Amino acid sequence: MTSVSGRDGAVDARGRPPAAVPPGERGATRIADRVVAKIAAQAAREALGPLHPDAAPPHATVVVHHEAVRVRVHLELDYPCDIGDRCLRVRRQVVQRVRALVGMEVPEVAVQVERLHPAQAHGAAQGRTR
Repeated sequence: MTSVSGRDGAVDARGRPPAAVPPGERGATRIADRVVAKIAAQAAREALGPLHPDAAPPHATVVVHHEAVRVRVHLELDYPCDIGDRCLRVRRQVVQRVRALVGMEVPEVAVQVERLHPAQAHGAAQGRTR
């Protein structure tokens, strides 16, 4: 009768459990910058909730250095709104989601508001917003 040993029952060609590889020799996982940027953009979208029909979805650019990522999020907002509060919610959500999904620290999230969309009733005169 043959006994199987090892954590998951795997054996090598000679029927022995595979040797443990030291942590420093196991390799590394690299997450592409564009993937981190997509995660940040999606997190911003989650924080904003429903967007104005004419608003473009948020997009992000990132700079990754070692295990830290600096993020710049570009977005469009409805107006009037509490712009500071909306930007704060975006920053917090981006930091939380990038840490959770990518495992990187996020020391900086810059939010750039590209455009404000006035909230006007249908059929109302198009005028200057004060």
